[in-house]
Amino acid sequence: MRSPTAILQVICPDRPGLVSELSGWVAANGGNIVHADHHTDAGAGVFLSRIEWELEGFGLPRGALAPAVEALASRLGGSGELHLSDAIPRVAIFVSRQSHCLVDLLWRTRAGELPMEVPLVISNHPDLRHDAEAFGARFVHLPVTAETRAEVEQQQLTLLREHGIELAILAKYMQVLSPGFLECFGPVINIHHSFLPAFQGAQPYHRAWDRGVKLIGATAHFVTEELDAGPIIEQATVHVSHRDEVEDLIRKGRDTERLALARAVRLVLRRQVIVYRGRTAVFD
Repeated sequence: MRSPTAILQVICPDRPGLVSELSGWVAANGGNIVHADHHTDAGAGVFLSRIEWELEGFGLPRGALAPAVEALASRLGGSGELHLSDAIPRVAIFVSRQSHCLVDLLWRTRAGELPMEVPLVISNHPDLRHDAEAFGARFVHLPVTAETRAEVEQQQLTLLREHGIELAILAKYMQVLSPGFLECFGPVINIHHSFLPAFQGAQPYHRAWDRGVKLIGATAHFVTEELDAGPIIEQATVHVSHRDEVEDLIRKGRDTERLALARAVRLVLRRQVIVYRGRTAVFD
C-alpha cells in the first residue's frame, strides 16, 4: 500500500514557465512529485496539468491545501482542483435489466481494482436486486414512465444526497436523464454500446451488422444534455466478421462495454481526466 498522495489538476492560459512554476510550488513546500503530466492545446491557448505528490513530509497540512491550491490557480489565471488519493468516493450505479457491467464494477470494487464504495444501486426494474445485495449495496427499485419521470428523478436525487454520492455510473441504464437532473447532480458516466460517434441511440449492434462493419466497440463518456454526445473518456473495440450474426456482435460487445466502462471509471477515480472545451484530456 503506497503512502497517500495529493493530486492537483490545473487548467489555465498557456504561457512559458508554467511547468516550472507548478513543480516549484510543490518543491517549495517539501513535496516529492511521483507523477507529472502536462499538455498544451496550442489552438486554444490552454495549458493542462496533473501533478501528484506524496503527502508525507509536505509542508502544508491537509486543511490548508485547498485554499493554497485556489490561490495558486488564481495566480495562474485559471482553475485548479485538489484531490487526495486516500479519499474514497461514494458511487451510485444505475441499471436496468442487463447485469454484466454492474457485476463487473462491483467485483472490481471488491477486488480493490476500483478505489470506490458502492452503497447504492438504483434500477427501473427489479431484476438485479440479488446481484447488488450480494455485494452489500442497497438496491432501490424505482419504475419510470413518461408520466412519472420527473417525480422519480426527484426520488433519485434524494437518495444520492442521503447516501453522500459523489459520482453516478449508468451501467446499462436504459433511460435518459433529464437536463434538470444533470443540473442538480454530476458527474455522471455512461457506457454506450457503440464506438461513438458512430451508431448513436438505440440498437447500434443491429445497425452495425446491417452496415457490415468489421470492428465494433463501446464508449464510456460523461453524460450531458445532448444524447450520447458527452466528452469521451475511454473506448474499446473488437473485430467481427461476415460470419457473425447480430447475437454475436452483442455477445462480443458486452466484453468491450465492461472493459471500456471499468477503464473509464478507474481513470476518473484516479483523477486522470480533465474536461475542457467539451472534450477530455486523459493522462494515462
